[in-house]
Amino acid sequence: MVKRTTHEDSLCGVARPLDAIGDWWSLLIVRDAFDGLCRFGEFQKNLGLAKNILSVRLRNLVAHGIMETAPASDGSSYQEYVLTAKGRGLFPLLVALRQWGEEFFFEPDEAHVLLVDRKNGLPVRKLELRSQDGRALAAEDTIVRSPPNPARGAPVSGRKSARGVKRALRPEKYSASRRSKREIKQD
Repeated sequence: MVKRTTHEDSLCGVARPLDAIGDWWSLLIVRDAFDGLCRFGEFQKNLGLAKNILSVRLRNLVAHGIMETAPASDGSSYQEYVLTAKGRGLFPLLVALRQWGEEFFFEPDEAHVLLVDRKNGLPVRKLELRSQDGRALAAEDTIVRSPPNPARGAPVSGRKSARGVKRALRPEKYSASRRSKREIKQD
């Protein structure tokens, strides 16, 4: 079995959490916990996940402080898995992922579950990234800064400049066939 790379020493706020939630089963378990599931058997039945894989994922979520075990609320000998404050902090991430999925993975008239406000039953408003002064921000409006004197050799992020963001947003403009003669000579 190939040993998985850890990101525990990364300076990147995207890479480091992937040790805890970087596979799809973990995020689906957290999603189900937000939906009220709390017992091993409930997660297993809802996800159709093999017990050994579910057990490993739950242990990992507990080890990273995203979930904790508690005695069953009905007084039985079972234990329940409940989200911690750290786990509940994943809610905006799941909402963003859900909204992205609804926009890009469903046809306009295709039925899908919908996140709604419990109070009025209306769909939840699309998440927006805002600056400190309230302006709406897109990827090209942001950069990732390294901390002063980062630990030597510690990976920061693959996204270091606005130029890199522009390339990611418009890859066809920067494909190999569109590179300048100067860039090709430098290779």
